[in-house]
Amino acid sequence: MTSFDRLDAAPVRETVARLEARVRARFPERGLVSVVQELGVLTADVADASAAVRDRLRWVRLGSRLAAAVVLVASAAVFVLAFRDAVTSGPDRTFEWVPLIESTINDLVFAGLALWFLYALPQRLERGHLLDLLHRLRSLAHVVDMHQLTKDPERLRSDYVRTDASVRTDLTRSEMEHYLDYCSEVLSLVGKTAALCAEESRDAVVLTTVSDLETLTTGMSRKIWQKISLLPSD
Repeated sequence: MTSFDRLDAAPVRETVARLEARVRARFPERGLVSVVQELGVLTADVADASAAVRDRLRWVRLGSRLAAAVVLVASAAVFVLAFRDAVTSGPDRTFEWVPLIESTINDLVFAGLALWFLYALPQRLERGHLLDLLHRLRSLAHVVDMHQLTKDPERLRSDYVRTDASVRTDLTRSEMEHYLDYCSEVLSLVGKTAALCAEESRDAVVLTTVSDLETLTTGMSRKIWQKISLLPSD
């Protein structure tokens, strides 16, 4: 496997750390610093938890397979003994076999449900953990969107007329460009952190959620770059 076959967590964490340093150097008092810090925590959670989750799932998978084997063997033994007794000393009349057949079908259904539950248990645990991380990343993306929401290029135009309800801005044209650019980078790294979750699972629900989150961050970033393109010239 080459380095291009998989998205590694280490470079993503390093990029988030560099972005935090850049934002802190230019906007030390802005809330965007805390947002990037939270993204660093989430990226570390994805990276650090993946190995622990894999180890835990390995034991859960082993336990579920053993339990499924016990259920299968026990069910088979019960049905073999019941069938033998039914053949040797079962009812003489045909209609008396109906309750036995119904009971057998019910037991087969319950045994099948137990086997399905035990077989799918590791996948459901993995899915729940990753969906929780993806939910936190989605919330963080909306926080970033709130940070850039009031950074309107129109307020930097020479003919802009303020009202009493207008949001005040203390950013210069260059500062607003850097601020919006940082917001776009944070959204991009949110998408990359979500992609790290996809590296840990092939579950359809997880992959769909990752794809939806990447689409969300791409759309938000596109709006930010539209704002940057509308910034007045110096």
